[in-house]
Amino acid sequence: MEEAALKRKKIIPVLISILLAVNMLVVTGCDFGRMKKKVVDYWEEQSSEYTAFTKELTAGTILQKTVPVESISEDKFAYQQLDDETRQVYDEILHAVLNHMDKITVSTLNAEVLKSAFIHVSADYGGLFWISGYSYTEYTRSDEVVSIEFAPKYTMDYEQRKEMQQCIDQEVESFLSGISKNDSDYAKAKYVFENLIREVDYDTEASNSQNIISVFCEKKTVCQGYACATLYLLNQLNIPGVIVTGSANGEAHAWNLVLLDGEYYYMDTTWGNSTYLDDESQEEKFVNYGYLAFTTEEMNETHTPDSQLVLPECTSIEDNYYVQEGLYFDEWLPDEIGDIYGQAQNNEAGRASVKFATTELYEKAKKYFIDQQR
Repeated sequence: MEEAALKRKKIIPVLISILLAVNMLVVTGCDFGRMKKKVVDYWEEQSSEYTAFTKELTAGTILQKTVPVESISEDKFAYQQLDDETRQVYDEILHAVLNHMDKITVSTLNAEVLKSAFIHVSADYGGLFWISGYSYTEYTRSDEVVSIEFAPKYTMDYEQRKEMQQCIDQEVESFLSGISKNDSDYAKAKYVFENLIREVDYDTEASNSQNIISVFCEKKTVCQGYACATLYLLNQLNIPGVIVTGSANGEAHAWNLVLLDGEYYYMDTTWGNSTYLDDESQEEKFVNYGYLAFTTEEMNETHTPDSQLVLPECTSIEDNYYVQEGLYFDEWLPDEIGDIYGQAQNNEAGRASVKFATTELYEKAKKYFIDQQR
């Protein structure tokens, strides 16, 4: 079904999204005898090229053994998509990050498995604000990998992390004071969506923009920060979800997949912020509800997910904003639509938005209410 939204006051311009793409700085090594060490840095925010250097191991190096860790992520969306080997590495990575470990020997000898596990951890957990990526050390003997050591790249020490977590906890407690875990899934999603947009500005100059520090402690962020915070808050309200990365209108972008009342929907908090489009010409920021609980068909018009996650086909519209709020029309009802616009003239915002099930209805309403000014 093709759907279109009609804005009474102004037509929203094309949205443009910005996200620093995940980049890699690769460090390789030449053979220094029978054993060598290859160190690789992953997820360098400012690097877009591969860089190589070598590092020699001294004789008698003792390799650390893998330590079994317990999984705490069985209910996570990205985790559930992994095979047993990658799940184990995911658990080891998360264990190291949560416990602020300098390094951990992982149970795989495949660097691609390590990379996949890290990407899936990052998709499932929006609150890992103290890391910016990782490096790994690959030990080989006679060109055969014998061990891989994972090392998180921390942006702060453990004491600084605890202090920052206190700031985040205080802000999150205040943020969620107006909603309850007992409220409906739709109410929770709408609350998080609206209030993130109202309280946090889109700002490409924001510091810590790739994590939730920018959202809760600095009140300005970009799409990665919005997506991390959206997931973090919804998880606090027992709403499952994941961070989706890819592109939107040709620009690198991040948004969310969320589970509401047993059905999957997409949420894009960044695109819901009207000033993300054009912060110079708009008089004030408002919430664009077109990006709250939308379908795969709607997403595909502007967004292209990368291939890291296997995403479901989202077809339900039951928890879509326009359906829930009585603003969705699948037949021509000019009096009811006119009443909605009439009421909007009397409210403070002076703005109303409705959605139509077909392009034909949209064009008819546009001609009737805008072109002919009925």
